[in-house]
Amino acid sequence: MQKQKKVVKRRLFLKGAAVAAGAGAVALLAACEKKEEGMEGPAVKKDVKFNWKYVTSFGPTAPVLSENVNHFADEMRIMTDGAMDIKTFGAGELVPAFGVFDAVKEGSIEMFHSASYYWAGKVPATQYTCSVPFGMNVQQTQAWFYGGGGKELWQEFYEKHNLMVFPAGNTGVQMGGWFKKEIKNIGDYDGLKMRIPGLGGKVVAAVGGTVVLLAGPDIYPSLERGVIDATEWVGPLYDFNLGLHQAAKYYYSPGWHEPSTNNETSINLKAWNSLPKDIQKMFELATFKQQAWGLAQFDARNGEFLDKLIKYGTQFRQFPDDVLKALFKAAEKINEQVADSDPVARKVYDHYKNFRDQVRKFHNLNEVSYQNALKSVGAI
Repeated sequence: MQKQKKVVKRRLFLKGAAVAAGAGAVALLAACEKKEEGMEGPAVKKDVKFNWKYVTSFGPTAPVLSENVNHFADEMRIMTDGAMDIKTFGAGELVPAFGVFDAVKEGSIEMFHSASYYWAGKVPATQYTCSVPFGMNVQQTQAWFYGGGGKELWQEFYEKHNLMVFPAGNTGVQMGGWFKKEIKNIGDYDGLKMRIPGLGGKVVAAVGGTVVLLAGPDIYPSLERGVIDATEWVGPLYDFNLGLHQAAKYYYSPGWHEPSTNNETSINLKAWNSLPKDIQKMFELATFKQQAWGLAQFDARNGEFLDKLIKYGTQFRQFPDDVLKALFKAAEKINEQVADSDPVARKVYDHYKNFRDQVRKFHNLNEVSYQNALKSVGAI
């Protein structure tokens, strides 16, 4: 009798939809009576167990990024009473860092965590769902994903690649990078060898720089030995731990090239459709937490490591206005060229631009004026 009461109580918890954590266990105790239309999974018996692999493009001990992956796996295991057993693998442990997209698309792995601009050569539109030079910041990007149709648009073109996608972490506005020499005018980019990926790299190349693509572990020795003259990475947390402050003198802001760098958790569509709908809902909510947790951690820890860089004696610089204007002009041209290269990219970028222009009107009215007010009263 007591056991029956417990089951009833848990079912009521599910119907109330108060917390997704309670929902997972219920559907595993009783089969769903009805299969919903769309991509929701079938009813399952209580003894069904899912043993999945979750690969990432980042190192197994990468701060925040890999922590976020491991937290996700732990929480799904807890919420489903062990029915969802997800094992995580860092870059190279199961598949190469940039092989995760194809591995999950083809179904040999169930899910991956990465940054979508890595797939630019396969799907040009993914650059706009990751980070756009001089584009929306994280607050605006989140509004686009969750309130402006951006997430649905992303899913629309990922479905053609056999993937279910969720935003899953964001770095916020990154730093502009480390330079061995000061950037005083746009001419200083002529011949500058810089490690910078994505659309930002195309912009640097357009103003005369030479773009060098390097994995994380190769950045410090390349900068130290002069193989490259400059590099961007992420922000104080990552940059300090990589030792970049010991290899270059000047640390620039803002990160015009990546004002909101979004990560993704993507799932093989067949694997996704095999899940009961309550576990699908938990995936949705757990990835939403990944998005919020990742940004919170970067903001909190970047502040801590900024103090370390200040104590070290790092020389902070801001890009001169004329340099930013030249970079912006080049970025606008590059963004349009990429969009023109592919009809899906054009559709996504036009959608992105329309929302960007709309949300910026409001943010210029309140967010920007608030920051200016803080400066005027001496609060910052």
